[in-house]
Amino acid sequence: MYYLKRIKDIFLSNRFALKIKSGNNFNIGCPFHVKGHRYICIGHNFSACPGLRIECWDKYAGYSYFPQIVIGNNVSCNYRCHIGAVNKIVIGNNVLLGSQVLIIDHAHGEGDVDLFQAPIDRKLFSKGPIVIEDNVWIGDGVCILANVTIGCNSIIGANAVITKDVPPYSTVVGNNIILKRTSN
Repeated sequence: MYYLKRIKDIFLSNRFALKIKSGNNFNIGCPFHVKGHRYICIGHNFSACPGLRIECWDKYAGYSYFPQIVIGNNVSCNYRCHIGAVNKIVIGNNVLLGSQVLIIDHAHGEGDVDLFQAPIDRKLFSKGPIVIEDNVWIGDGVCILANVTIGCNSIIGANAVITKDVPPYSTVVGNNIILKRTSN
């Protein structure tokens, strides 16, 4: 039974790899969900555990968007990661994502203007792109929101919510987001 499941996973992973721009050694565990294949580009040596969700929203609630997700080489996603774009998300090389990481560059509505609409009916709004530079380790349960750059060689501790830029060679820990320089 294990071998049948593994064959199915390999088949579905390879079928998905053919629909997007992807490099060699591409492996995604099932189940996974992908929206907007044509807006996604993934480098060599990509792996993801089951539950991966990658979404590029080009249309929503009657509005059009121009999303892009670019993932570098040697990127690994643990269980149930969600990456969603209406703008642009760039993940560099040698990035490790823990379980249940949320990387999303948009929200439902712009704030006060949309308060009287149901969230599902609101226009998707992005404050800006997300850039995760090379050699970054992102712990379990981290949430990375729009208009953020995480500098190279940084570590983001478990359950952090990232709403502002993280300098290179930094460690972000705790609910109050404490930045510590590790080297320069």
